[in-house]
Amino acid sequence: MQRITRLLLGAAAFALASPALAEDSTDPIVIPIHNWSSQIVMSNAVGQIFEGMGNSVEYVSTDSQAVYEAVRLGDASLEVEVWEGAFGASFRAALEKGGLHDVTTHAAITREDWWYPTWTKEACPGLPDWQALNACAALFATPETGDKGRFLGGPVDWLKHDQEKVDALGMNFVVVNAGSAAALWAEIKAAEANKTPIVLFNWTPNFAEAVWPGEFVNFPEWVEGCDKDPAVGPLPDKVYDCGNPANGYLKIAAWDGMKDKWPKAYATLQKVNFTNAQIAEMAKLVDIDGMEPEDAASTWLAANEAVWKPWTE
Repeated sequence: MQRITRLLLGAAAFALASPALAEDSTDPIVIPIHNWSSQIVMSNAVGQIFEGMGNSVEYVSTDSQAVYEAVRLGDASLEVEVWEGAFGASFRAALEKGGLHDVTTHAAITREDWWYPTWTKEACPGLPDWQALNACAALFATPETGDKGRFLGGPVDWLKHDQEKVDALGMNFVVVNAGSAAALWAEIKAAEANKTPIVLFNWTPNFAEAVWPGEFVNFPEWVEGCDKDPAVGPLPDKVYDCGNPANGYLKIAAWDGMKDKWPKAYATLQKVNFTNAQIAEMAKLVDIDGMEPEDAASTWLAANEAVWKPWTE
């Protein structure tokens, strides 16, 4: 009995020392949706967690570069996948203006760059060196690119600066942008049938690395500033004379007003943390298993309660 009394008194003291968070606003938390599967599923998963806490959620399709300005102005409440390679510049620009902040960093390590499936290396054995790739450029030529190789980039709004890289390094390639992530996967699948050499934009984490083993091209190592300052990087008069970060971050960003308007949801958001394997599984549910993103999110949450329920406590 004395032990129970002490526990109750201790709990009461903790409650007094740690006042409950204010109630969240009934206004919807606006979550932006982009054009790749893991981001859509993760956004729905976080949104469904918020709904389970009693919040209202609204999903809005948003340009993946402009989203940071939208979050900064409060038109969107948060962003669950800030990839360093693709969106770091837009994110940093918005941070400098003020209005949004860095909430937390996922455990996942990211990389986004030129990539090829393993059968391509059989045709161009000097890979993954970028100079060896350039020497093999004719292997990747298409009617669209003439005698130059084709590099299949991601959607234009992912803003990878691949053409700038080609120009800086003097590569014998033409950048052709795919319209969607699905178009990239379709190209790999088509090339697989006859083991046609292909080089294209890819990233990790996603499901593709489990389906099509491959490697990233090794460009000159990323150094902070090589995309802005000609003096940084191997070529003294060029920018973008480097690859993308090989160990990039994946962050969560939020509108500065979120913590006051939805304090309980914000406290949960601070704990959200996904690994490479978890993100790849989310993408697989859509891209391989053919589920709708909202159903994929529900499926993932149901199978991983031990992961996310502590975030709500």
